[in-house]
Amino acid sequence: MKARFDYGVTIFILTYSLVAVSGYRVDALVAMAQQRVSTIAIGIFICLAVCVLICPVWAGQELHRLTARNMDKLAGAVEACVEGYFVAGEEEAAGPEYKRRPAAAAAAEGYKCVLNSKASEDAQANLARWEPAHGRFGFRHPYAQYKAVGAAMRHCAYCVEALSGCIRSAEAQSPEGVKRHLAGASTRVATRCAAVLREASSSVAAMTTPSRGLDFAVADMNTAVQELQSEVRELPSKLAAAAGEPAAAQQLMDAVQLLTVTSLLIEVSARIEGVVDAVDTLATLAAFRSADDDDDDDDEKPTTEADAKLQTVSDHVTVEPEAAAAAAAARTTKNIEQV
Repeated sequence: MKARFDYGVTIFILTYSLVAVSGYRVDALVAMAQQRVSTIAIGIFICLAVCVLICPVWAGQELHRLTARNMDKLAGAVEACVEGYFVAGEEEAAGPEYKRRPAAAAAAEGYKCVLNSKASEDAQANLARWEPAHGRFGFRHPYAQYKAVGAAMRHCAYCVEALSGCIRSAEAQSPEGVKRHLAGASTRVATRCAAVLREASSSVAAMTTPSRGLDFAVADMNTAVQELQSEVRELPSKLAAAAGEPAAAQQLMDAVQLLTVTSLLIEVSARIEGVVDAVDTLATLAAFRSADDDDDDDDEKPTTEADAKLQTVSDHVTVEPEAAAAAAAARTTKNIEQV
């Protein structure tokens, strides 16, 4: 509570000090106090007018946008880390001149923004509680739930950080045969995880309830995780059939870091479901509009336009029925006279 009123206390102490210093001028004491109070009131009014009417900067909107951006960055980090290990590793092995793109390297570090955003989220959530209703952010908007969503994302980002560190240590130790065997399933899991986070981010950014697309994305992610687990379980038997028991045991020992990568990737998918649950709770508490209703409105709009066009054509045809009948009778009479 102290941090919220530091500025006000500072102004009060400054005013008291000025009045105390100027105490020897008793005749000007009241005038100086009135002048100071009026100056403070004018400053407060100007600040409120600029921040609310002229150029509003709402902490609630900034918190909302920060949450959506962090989800996108976390999705890019998961996808870039895994693809940079499996896909880029194959390209690097194919050509020695291969270099990792700077954009992919920057995306792989996106989880750090999520880890470092706790102070900003807490400050903006505390400031947003004092804001008046604006736009779709009404009174009693659940700003505290944004902190819960951020905590769920950081819980996932810690696992992504461990995944990134394990990938860096496993790059020079993993057998290529085992790596190729798990590359497809691992890449699919990372892609599905990123798709879930991006779908949740779009839901938060648009302030809509999680749509059926998010449910399908979560189902696809769980299916990809089950496929990866099946690939890991089948790995010992395939290695034994290809190279024999002693060589298979040695390859499995060498692939411990790679198996750790797959385990962390599965853990990331489980923590992403926690992020989805937090987003669902936020949508319920904040009364986000239904995404399915918006889709229905978009589907009905072309039908409405088509109906309007048909009504226009119908009105055009039935505007003057008597004139049309008279024109038809005149054409019939002309034909009879020609005959």
